[in-house]
Amino acid sequence: MRRVSLARQLLLLQLVVVLVTVGLVAWLAVEATDDATRDGERDRAVSVARALAASGEVRAALRRDDPAAALQPLAEEVRRRADLGFVVFLSPSGIRYSHPDPARIGGRFVGTIAPAVRGGEVVEETTGTLGPSVRAVVSIRDGGRVAGLVAVGVLQAAISDQVRDHLPALLASAVAALLVGAGLSMLLARRVRRHTRGMDPEQLGALYAHHDAVLHAIGEGVVVTAHDGRLALVNGEARRLLGFDGDVTGRRVDEVVRGAALVQALTSGVGSGVHVVGGRVLLSVSRPARVDGRHVGTVTTLRDRTELEGLVRELGTVRGLADALRAQAHESANELHTVVGLVELGRYDDAVAFATRRIGVTQDEADQVQERIGDPALAALLLAKAAACRERGVQLVLAGDSDLPAGLVPEDDLVTVVGNLIDNALDALAGRTGGRIEVRAHVADGSVELTVRDDGPGFADGALERAFEAGWSTKAGANEGRRGIGLALVAAATARLGGSAAASNDGGAVVTVRVPAHRGAGLTA
Repeated sequence: MRRVSLARQLLLLQLVVVLVTVGLVAWLAVEATDDATRDGERDRAVSVARALAASGEVRAALRRDDPAAALQPLAEEVRRRADLGFVVFLSPSGIRYSHPDPARIGGRFVGTIAPAVRGGEVVEETTGTLGPSVRAVVSIRDGGRVAGLVAVGVLQAAISDQVRDHLPALLASAVAALLVGAGLSMLLARRVRRHTRGMDPEQLGALYAHHDAVLHAIGEGVVVTAHDGRLALVNGEARRLLGFDGDVTGRRVDEVVRGAALVQALTSGVGSGVHVVGGRVLLSVSRPARVDGRHVGTVTTLRDRTELEGLVRELGTVRGLADALRAQAHESANELHTVVGLVELGRYDDAVAFATRRIGVTQDEADQVQERIGDPALAALLLAKAAACRERGVQLVLAGDSDLPAGLVPEDDLVTVVGNLIDNALDALAGRTGGRIEVRAHVADGSVELTVRDDGPGFADGALERAFEAGWSTKAGANEGRRGIGLALVAAATARLGGSAAASNDGGAVVTVRVPAHRGAGLTA
């Protein structure tokens, strides 16, 4: 069986509705016309009857011995001129003095006359000798008494003829309304067919079910933004990644999303970027959405790169340690060659003194770090970074007043914050020799304070406000996908710990992080 498209079903339904509506309205119009015509004829009958009852000629005729001789011609003349069904003059007892059929003169009137005999009026629809009619019966007073009655009526057949005279106009209006309704229904059906691609309801339902299943089954977040900047669709993964608690469909992006860069990504429809949201590193890819060549919004996919970024950072740390070991091996080889050379020259005392001095320097550096930094992971990181910095001609020093007991800050967050700050400082000193990076870590007023400063060019004008914004960086390079993440990760880790991060310039870049120390730990000021 051939399926009927949704547009055609809608068209058929609308045509039936239009046909029934127009038919009902036409019937109501005919009924209204009939009622209006009937009311008009009733009022006309009353007016003519009252005029005749007030006529002196009629009262004079009633005083004669043979009232019918004078009233019959008068009644017929009024009936013809006023186009009435009948004009009948009566005695107070209901005997006719006139009638359209002269043979009925002298007979008894058929209808209600009692109220009129008492001086009132009667208006009714009833059937008399001439057929159904609308009539009015009015008393004729002469000297304070009821001298007679006058009945004026319009036959139902005449009323029906008047209604039929209006039918062509009513039918023309109904046909016009039917054509207009059918035309509008066809236009709407064409629009629906264009938007539904001619599919029937079952196909549309299946398409929606498949679309919804795919949309919520994929492991990426999908956000569709309308052209007016409102969220049109957010799948479950996107709600999780962006931290939406409830349904945000229909709300403006800038009302529910934090971060100008992410708002721009969700609304611009251009390019890709990296963002930090709630401690997660998200990669966004935005494309404009077009339907029939029209721009209707933006489709953005979000990928969680937190684990990947963590692995990259961990790999970077391992590579840093490898570089540090390589640098130390290189230094040790040079020192060993020096010792061998001194021995070959027979300068044994100098060889022993040189070896002893180098061993002492290396051990002193390790002892100083371990004495001031209680966290072993952070101490190892600082020693590895110091070796890497020496290889690049940069001096990494630990401030003399540093004092950070172990266990005050989660180890992973501590390494993330300090490692990223040192990497950023080292990047700022790239291409320079003799640069200096100072790390300061101590506890004050119940908070752990970490400060990393360098003697590089510092932050450029206008950069301080955006220093911790994901995706923003003052560095240029080919690996743009990962630029601008370091300080953003620092800010995310700091916020997660309930702390704060600040950047400033003081003979170079200075970044200070303050986070609450764990309760129950020994605090030193």
